[in-house]
This record gives sequence, structure tokens and C-alpha cells, in this order.
Amino acid sequence: MEVPAVPPVPAVRLLGLTGAPGVGKSTLAATLAAGAGAAIVPMDGFHYADVELARRGLLDRKGAPETFDAEGYAALLARVAAGGPDEPDVVAPAFDRELEQPLAGAIAVPASGPVVTEGNYLLLDEPRWRAVRERIDVVWHLHLDPDVRLERLVARHVAFGKSPAEARAWVARVDEPNARLVEAAAVRADLVVDLSPR
Repeated sequence: MEVPAVPPVPAVRLLGLTGAPGVGKSTLAATLAAGAGAAIVPMDGFHYADVELARRGLLDRKGAPETFDAEGYAALLARVAAGGPDEPDVVAPAFDRELEQPLAGAIAVPASGPVVTEGNYLLLDEPRWRAVRERIDVVWHLHLDPDVRLERLVARHVAFGKSPAEARAWVARVDEPNARLVEAAAVRADLVVDLSPR
């Protein structure tokens, strides 16, 4: 995905990127992090594993706000924010799209220097997600032309094993209701960045 021009990375410890599923958060995070020498902490690392989702009766809603350990995410971001030159690295979880599962202890986050964290629900106005927002210095909400975003989202699901029909059904039933929640929270962003092709 070609990344359009975006504002320079602010001089803060924690920059958050949020936006609807398929908007390009991970791609932009990687681009910004490479340019700024920053670590990346993905919200997706805090997905509950499928075994826990099944126990909670949430497996068919995987990706919705209640399918994440928001409290654990907020706690880890608090540790990152409190870091200093004499502190040890913080080790964060990642998300493996091949396995569709979180991976504990996968990302070493240096005790100082910039960090980019990205995920759908950084601005959600619910207590457990407000605790996440409180740990982040600046949050950018990313926007993308809806037709382009949906096309990319379906293609991603297909690339990771769903049939085109299954991908479209999942997007309509799960991803798009989540996208509406995310878009409604955009008013709380410090900056809205439009990634739509020109």
C-alpha cells in the first residue's frame, strides 16, 4: 500500500494510530516507526486467544471491543510511558495473522525513545478503553475512502484463509459494526489523517 504524505511524527513518547479495520494502521505505523526509530506496540497483541473467546462465548465476534484485554493493554502502555534510561525494556505481545492468535513476549520495547501503538479502539469512550487513551500522548485517527478500505479488508481476510463469500460476510457482520464504533470516536482524536488515494 502506498502511504500518502502525513504529518511529521510528534516528539512524544507514545503516538497512537487508530481507525476502522482495513484503514492501513499497521502499514502507516511501520512507515512512521522506521523513519523515527520507534518501536511498535499493536493493540492486536491483546486479543484474547480463541480458547478464551470460546469460553466467553465471543469467538464469532472476534475483533469487537470486548474481545480484547483492554486492561492489560493499558497496564503495558503505562509501563512504557513510565520508562527511562535506567529502566529495563518492556516486552509486549504481538499478533500472528497466520495463526490468528496473540503471541506473548514477542516485542521488546526500549525503555526510552518513541513508541507507536496502533489499534481500532484507542479513542472508544468506555472506561476500559479510556484507560488506554490516558496512557497515550497523541492519537491520530486515520481515514480512508470506504470503498477502498472495504476492498482491502476483504482481500486481507481472503489472504488469510477465508473464501471471498466468507470474507464479505465477516466484514458485513463483524468488521463494519466495529468500524462504525471507531468512526464515531474520531471526534476525540488529536488529528485526523486522510489516507485516501488522490
